[in-house]
Amino acid sequence: MNKQIREAVELFEEVMIFGTARVIRTVDNPLWKEYSPQQIQMLKIIHKYGPITSGRLADVQGVHKSAISNRLKKLSDQGLIQMVKTETDQRAKLLELTEEGARIVLQSDRVLYEYLEQLLSGQVEEQEVEQFIAMFRKLKNILRWDGE
Repeated sequence: MNKQIREAVELFEEVMIFGTARVIRTVDNPLWKEYSPQQIQMLKIIHKYGPITSGRLADVQGVHKSAISNRLKKLSDQGLIQMVKTETDQRAKLLELTEEGARIVLQSDRVLYEYLEQLLSGQVEEQEVEQFIAMFRKLKNILRWDGE
């Protein structure tokens, strides 16, 4: 494997793993004490791709379908998600956010964006941000899920 590609992947992984941990540890927000990072991620995925099946949600999160059942139950019990039937297959159930679930996603995003904007202010030039966006748009198109 190309050394630069390997380094890029390793850096990306480190930023994702340690960046998430730092944000959760540093930002004192009750939202992140009430919901786990995995629950927030599930809400964000449903917000972006919903209505979505639990199987597709498991694929996007990279976990076995049984691993998300408990999280889904908790989110449903808290009134953040709901199950809806499809028009074509009454047995199939799709997950969608409730209004409260959408509010939680927007609040989480706002807190994250404000923190990262403050953290990166004066550290990253506008041109670097533009390069970052261009590269991630390209990667998104290359890695796009089937059917999107």
